[in-house]
Amino acid sequence: MDKNVTIIDATQLSQVNPSLRDPVEYRKSGLSLNHIVGCPLDCSYCVRHLFGNFDQRKPQALMTDEQAFEQFISHRYFQPHITPIQLFNRATDPMLPEVKPHTHNLLRLLDLAGLTNNVLVITRWRVTSEDCKRFNALKNIKLTILVTYSGIDDPKVEPIKSSIAVNSLRLLFKHAQRYRTVLYWRPIVPGLNDSDQHIARAAQLAKHAHATVFSGLFYRKEIAQHYQSQGIPEPYTSTARRKLLPLEEEQRLLRIYQSQAPDTPIFRKTSCGVAYAHQQPDYNGHFGITELCSTCPSAQYSTCKTAWKKPDETLLSNLCRSLGAEGEPVITDRSIIVRGLDEQRRYFMQHTLGYQVHDADKPHHYDRHGRAEAQRNIL
Repeated sequence: MDKNVTIIDATQLSQVNPSLRDPVEYRKSGLSLNHIVGCPLDCSYCVRHLFGNFDQRKPQALMTDEQAFEQFISHRYFQPHITPIQLFNRATDPMLPEVKPHTHNLLRLLDLAGLTNNVLVITRWRVTSEDCKRFNALKNIKLTILVTYSGIDDPKVEPIKSSIAVNSLRLLFKHAQRYRTVLYWRPIVPGLNDSDQHIARAAQLAKHAHATVFSGLFYRKEIAQHYQSQGIPEPYTSTARRKLLPLEEEQRLLRIYQSQAPDTPIFRKTSCGVAYAHQQPDYNGHFGITELCSTCPSAQYSTCKTAWKKPDETLLSNLCRSLGAEGEPVITDRSIIVRGLDEQRRYFMQHTLGYQVHDADKPHHYDRHGRAEAQRNIL
């Protein structure tokens, strides 16, 4: 282990939020490994609020990299060459100086294992030429570095200057050979960073990326409580399970972006941007959700269309039964609809079949895939 990140002792471990003690968890774009917890960047909207560790600013490790790697590849939901992988995207930033050695070590371990899985590293921190050299040395995994950029100027909302992400993105794109770089434009909040000027700056920055992915604000009650405690104006009147971005805002954003950066495709979904960057089908099977494809280049659309097919009903039925689903699944032209499966099992099924899997009790309505229903803006 790097000397800058210590392994916490049993007493400290008992104080860690129970949801963080297991370092392996499925998230939307892949199976996520997070055995280092703690981040000093203090972004007000950080998902760490949900795990009760926002005030833990010093990164600490739950175990060694090697132990985490073995636990990850032996996880019940990990499938070699299939499961998309995410590193340190829940409780720290993978490119922090004390975390970065572990990021490179895990990439090395995954690569030496001969795995060809997609691997996503999401950062808003500093990347160096030496980092790029090490990324390019990887031979097997399909690596994507997603650089989080918002253009938010308010230090109460985002203390870290967006110029850091800008510099990292430019450097990554300049040196990219075996890896790909995505501009992760988020969170976009009406009235805060969605002016014509903000969009124009993002469009110019997109020319230094292989693809752009954008999204709204993930605004849960824990984040809203932090906003209230810090006197930060609340951007919406209510919280939501899914990300918030009003439809009319999205349409205006796309119109301005595409007029200024027509050669850098923009996507609503992370896996779509990653798939385009690597010239492969979308591993999340979004092709059936046709309205998501409106910004997709024709060549990529054809790639996804060729690979996308309804699953065999017997195979699907057996898979649902083995995972503990209630009743029989319903297959539509858009998705598989199941009942009784949590996100972990639905994502496992989704990546196994390359077809969207939705919860019958949390329906996805047309043109609202991943978009929260409560949209009212109070800025």
